[in-house]
Amino acid sequence: MSKSLKLLVCAATLMAAHPVLAESTGLGRPALPEEVAAWDIAVLPDGTGLPEGSGDVFTGDEVFAEKCASCHGDFAEGIDNWPVLAGGQGSLTNRRPVKTIGSYWPYLSTVWDYIHRSMPFGAAQTVSADEAYAITAFLLYSNGLVEDDFVLSRENFTEIALPNEGGFRPDDRAEAEYPLFRSEPCMSDCGAEVEVTKRAIDLNVTPEDPDGRPAGTLPPLTVAMAGETAATAEAVAVEDAPSEEEAGVDPALVEAGEKVFKKCQACHKVGDGAKNATGPVLNGIIGKAAGAVEGFKYSQPMQAAAEGGLIWSHEALSEFLTNPKGYMKGTKMSFAGLKKTEDIDAVIAYLSTFGG
Repeated sequence: MSKSLKLLVCAATLMAAHPVLAESTGLGRPALPEEVAAWDIAVLPDGTGLPEGSGDVFTGDEVFAEKCASCHGDFAEGIDNWPVLAGGQGSLTNRRPVKTIGSYWPYLSTVWDYIHRSMPFGAAQTVSADEAYAITAFLLYSNGLVEDDFVLSRENFTEIALPNEGGFRPDDRAEAEYPLFRSEPCMSDCGAEVEVTKRAIDLNVTPEDPDGRPAGTLPPLTVAMAGETAATAEAVAVEDAPSEEEAGVDPALVEAGEKVFKKCQACHKVGDGAKNATGPVLNGIIGKAAGAVEGFKYSQPMQAAAEGGLIWSHEALSEFLTNPKGYMKGTKMSFAGLKKTEDIDAVIAYLSTFGG
């Protein structure tokens, strides 16, 4: 938008808000209700501003793939510096939290509003109301908040409460804090005069051990011995640890599997400190009973499979990863599957390196 056009829009907005000003200056006229409505496109948490329309998870998956995946990935995992849109639950206390609608955002209205008026990047406001409903439904599903047959509409919109809504509170600083900093400033005789009597260097405040070293430090010999002991212990640990060859895992296959797993890491975490996200933690998954990760809410089909005694053997995982929805109808896993046998074998080899 050019500078002159921006000024024109500002002037029109000002005149709409202040009809008397418009008449007194002789500039413009009060805006008509339909003209104000064209600019008033905000959507509020109580549903005010939502247009008629609806969209289901399946349609949202298709629209997301067409209009959003180039930046945010097929599974909302984020590409390069574009943000992750799924997962992050329980990460807000981490040093680098993952802020998604499933972990951080307080209101669904903000999600719909942002998609409808600002996305996709470079083509804002090209998403229809129905498409915005569908994309929002897909993102809810990707964050494990609805089932795959969910349909979002104006009628049920306010029934959806995001997990972190309770993590926000009204901004009461104007009442609670601002008055504390708005008293008349003191300009003279504000406190007793301060006199410096000694400098810290004269007080000998840093204690020393009898041999002249600063208190709490070790002599050089002790430090060397400690380092030697640590190095020796590390060497013993490395020597005792079984190699990947001894464990029967091909290092090249594991390395290839790590690359394939990048397609999964938006939803699943592995390694030390891993937590459940959109999908469960996969540490120790090989040979483990299905639906057994503590604290994760599994879909009903997965719970039924677990009750039926499903064990994630190499064969079972291979079939599941080839076609998740075909293997287990109704699964929450939105991933379409891995088509290459070598990719499946590689990612299973990679997962086998993480104990439970």
